[in-house]
Amino acid sequence: MISKKKIEAFIFDLDGVLTDTAEYHYLAWKRLADEEGLPFSRKDNEQLRGVSRRASLDLILKGRNVSEKKIQEMMDRKNGYYRSYLETVSEKDLLSGAVELLDRLKKKGIRLALASASKNAPTVIDKLGIVGYFEVIADGNSVEKTKPAPDLFLYAAEQLNLEPQVCLVIEDAEAGIAAAQAAGMHTIGIGPVERVGAADFVYPSVAEIKVEEII
Repeated sequence: MISKKKIEAFIFDLDGVLTDTAEYHYLAWKRLADEEGLPFSRKDNEQLRGVSRRASLDLILKGRNVSEKKIQEMMDRKNGYYRSYLETVSEKDLLSGAVELLDRLKKKGIRLALASASKNAPTVIDKLGIVGYFEVIADGNSVEKTKPAPDLFLYAAEQLNLEPQVCLVIEDAEAGIAAAQAAGMHTIGIGPVERVGAADFVYPSVAEIKVEEII
């Protein structure tokens, strides 16, 4: 049930909402998997959408017994590959309609925060040239439990000094929608209904979000 309280803040996921670095994640995980002799396909990669680095590796390992030291080394190696791909990121990698949406919300006095499970989120938004839009940046370093736990979104709301009920989250992953709803927040799902259909509002892309309809 959507409450009647006025929406005061939009909390944005990063990947798949403002930019799409999913291909870089896939290439980095694929490189690691190939080195380790682990089967990993684009279909497997879909399961990693909105999931933390550790949880992603667990999914790729599929229950294989690996020491904690080896797991940390593999995560660091994957992150190194990913960060090397990020060197090419620039404003051209913003998704269509992203900046226009941020501008419209700012003009309406809506407060903005970023909440991404990625520990590289600050680097990415700096390269995208959109740091100045956000009052709060919550990333994988901000909380112990990331999506689908609600902690990351609750942290963002706390930093904004707002109740969860007046915050709206924009996500493209099922895990992110579940986390936002567990936090007691409104939700916009970006993408196919079969993935984000549990959201309060669903749009095919950020460019098609109707701000007036929502707030």
